[in-house]
Amino acid sequence: MGDHKEQPLRVGAAVRRRRRALELTLAAVAERSGLSVPFLSQIENDRARPSRSSLEKVADALRTTAVELLAAADPACSVDVVRAETTELSPEPRMRSLVRGHHQLHASEFTGDHDTCREFQHRNDELMYVADGAVEIEAEGRAYRLGRGDTLYLTGGVRHRWRATVPETRVIVVAVAEHIEAVQDRTR
Repeated sequence: MGDHKEQPLRVGAAVRRRRRALELTLAAVAERSGLSVPFLSQIENDRARPSRSSLEKVADALRTTAVELLAAADPACSVDVVRAETTELSPEPRMRSLVRGHHQLHASEFTGDHDTCREFQHRNDELMYVADGAVEIEAEGRAYRLGRGDTLYLTGGVRHRWRATVPETRVIVVAVAEHIEAVQDRTR
């Protein structure tokens, strides 16, 4: 249970992403496919499962194939458990994903240090939470020191870098996924 391999695929998000990438309305896809706007809306919102024939019509209307849409589909999983790793503590830095699949949020756990020279800049907002240890984060020309239980919020587009200042530091990073258009023009 909770394993994506056990779950059926939800093709709705893949259809919506493809339609939006082509800048098409539901009405345009309906006209091209011969399917109704309400039915297409139900497909996109995973309230209806298209038959193979209907999926092929949608794929043709979106200038792709049913196979490509299924490959880009999300697992039908509203609840998923990612178990803690049972490996021994290691002096090597590690990163593990806390969320599987293609979702609106990404979450990762970093243990130990990493390439402190690497600068990050993400399209969307993110939150850094220090679960254990301490870090120093440089953002917008300022240094921030965070200890266990502290958080730092970064608006999308902010360049930053960080480093662990205590061995076995664990940092949780939660960010809006890059494929989500969550950023408005933030001209200053």
